[in-house]
Amino acid sequence: MSKRHHTLALVMIAMFAALTAIGAFIKIPLPVVPFTLQIVFVFLAGCLLGSRNALYSQLIYIGVGLVGLPVFTQGGGIMYVLQPTFGYLIGFALAAYCIGFIMERIKTPTKKHFIGATIMGLILIYAVAVPYLYVALNFWLDMKSSWSHVFAIGFLSSIVADFCLAITSGLLAERLYKVFQSARNVKISQVERENVI
Repeated sequence: MSKRHHTLALVMIAMFAALTAIGAFIKIPLPVVPFTLQIVFVFLAGCLLGSRNALYSQLIYIGVGLVGLPVFTQGGGIMYVLQPTFGYLIGFALAAYCIGFIMERIKTPTKKHFIGATIMGLILIYAVAVPYLYVALNFWLDMKSSWSHVFAIGFLSSIVADFCLAITSGLLAERLYKVFQSARNVKISQVERENVI
């Protein structure tokens, strides 16, 4: 791996961590779970950075918030893990990795690949976030909520908008893909070297 590629990868990781933080403040207030644009940058990170670097971008964002900087929608600090929406942040990291993992295995991706990958990432986010929301509300926050109520506030209230964002992000990622190819080549070169070893 060349020093230039390594530096570029670090810049891209930091940039997407920062963009995810910015996305937290572009929001529509909703009960319990606000709607934000963070998910767009999660999708783009996965599509454009590759699995490992996309994951790093989200882990850095989460880490910065947990050490106390107010980069989450409702502040920051280690106790944020008790927030009912923390499951979405876990889902962001997993989705970024999953999307990148899918894209790395497609030699010449097209629109359908980008959109399919972002939709898979969206499914993963909700698969983690909704159960976490239920557990948080019912156990450590003592706000007794039925599965139907949690499903309504954690899924139905935002799935249509997030689905549209997944498609839009996939289309945008297709246009940006070649620009970010150098950053992706860092991960690609790592995979090739591991296969040789």
